[in-house]
Amino acid sequence: MSDGPVPSLYAPQEPIFPRKVKGFFRTFKWWIMAVTLGIYYLTPWIRWDRGASLPDQAVLIDMANRRFYFFWIEIWSHEFYFVAGLLIMAGLGLFLFTSALGRVWCGYACPQTVWTDLFILVERWIEGDRNARVRLWKGAWTARKWRLRITKWIVWLCIAVATGGAWVFYFADAPTLLASLLTFTAHPVAYITIAILSLTTFVFGGFMREQVCIYMCPWPRIQAAMMDPDTITVAYRDWRGEPRGKKRDASEGDCIDCMACVNVCPMGIDIRDGQQMECITCALCIDACDDVMDKIGKPRGLIDYFALSDEPAERAGAAPKPVWKHILRPRTLLYTALWSAIGIGLVYALFIRSDIELTVSPVRNPTYVLQSDGAIRNIYDVRLRNKLGEDRTFSLNLTSEAILRIELESRGQAVAVQVPADTTILQRVYVTARPQDSAASSASTPLRLWVTDRESGDSAHQSTIFNGREKP
Repeated sequence: MSDGPVPSLYAPQEPIFPRKVKGFFRTFKWWIMAVTLGIYYLTPWIRWDRGASLPDQAVLIDMANRRFYFFWIEIWSHEFYFVAGLLIMAGLGLFLFTSALGRVWCGYACPQTVWTDLFILVERWIEGDRNARVRLWKGAWTARKWRLRITKWIVWLCIAVATGGAWVFYFADAPTLLASLLTFTAHPVAYITIAILSLTTFVFGGFMREQVCIYMCPWPRIQAAMMDPDTITVAYRDWRGEPRGKKRDASEGDCIDCMACVNVCPMGIDIRDGQQMECITCALCIDACDDVMDKIGKPRGLIDYFALSDEPAERAGAAPKPVWKHILRPRTLLYTALWSAIGIGLVYALFIRSDIELTVSPVRNPTYVLQSDGAIRNIYDVRLRNKLGEDRTFSLNLTSEAILRIELESRGQAVAVQVPADTTILQRVYVTARPQDSAASSASTPLRLWVTDRESGDSAHQSTIFNGREKP
């Protein structure tokens, strides 16, 4: 056995300094960044009038009252299936886009990508483009280096705090929460949440960057199951680019080995090495390569979006299949059908749901009460839910083949109850069968409890049973 030093299984992180690039895809990514960040930061401040008794914030996750408000839509806690459906649609949408166009989510709209782009932009403004940042990284810690680094970190921290602060505004009235945060009267949970989100944004976007995508995110390892040779993704036409050279020989390919595609890559990979787990298909290498091709008088597209199944045809000089044939294939059509079916189901469920609801829970202890006159009484806890923005009076009644009498606790013979706007109340209901009625001597009798809005006439119902005393 050798007594030499044991080699390390870990390597230090190699810093990546992407070079500035211009082109269609870089501009497209700037627009997506502006739109997504604008939506994230500004949405909590949009107002939406729902009436005096409801919050006027357009998008609000009201944890205290267990509600989710999205403009004119109000989701109650018992309607969580809407949220579950949206999450399923998001997953299927990710499968669909990955199957059709590769990791477009990762390259353009993933929060890690968006904030990393923003942090790199700040870094470039303060420290300069790639070569200047490389020299600064390798140089000694002078006063200038400290000044640039501290300035950059302060700007990053401001962005991170704004990110964490914007998140908590989705869970409370934004103007009120902002005032309490600034006067240090907000709940400690708000400050803790902002601190955690600020720290993670600062570290992930500023220091870990590609490490999050490679080691922390599971999607790079799942994406292969979503892709096939017909998936349109960023790739290098090696049959056109190889062998690489400086164009002194006619036998050389179009690639001049300028490393422009590598220098602009935020993941630090070489797309010419083929498909790689680290590639997020951000397409910045396409912009860089097209710029070089323009300068040397070669056609664009040496690096481009295309399907690997087109390689044999392109090598032979034939035209590739139309893009729509790559996109409209059984896998993507299946994902589209599933996605659409769930979406249509959620929209249908949203429009058919009633503004009034009730749930009925029979009191099982005791199953029934034998009264002094021989009558049998069952007790039910009825939860009445008024989703309207104003107080309403609800009437309760029942239907059954047997003769039964309904009463409300604390209201006697009255069968009407007022439910405040956008509120749920619990009402105890008594249902009684006289001794001579069939329900009193039957083990169970089906019945249906109804609630009716006296103003609009809308109604809702739920079926249950009446427990009687079965004859021996």
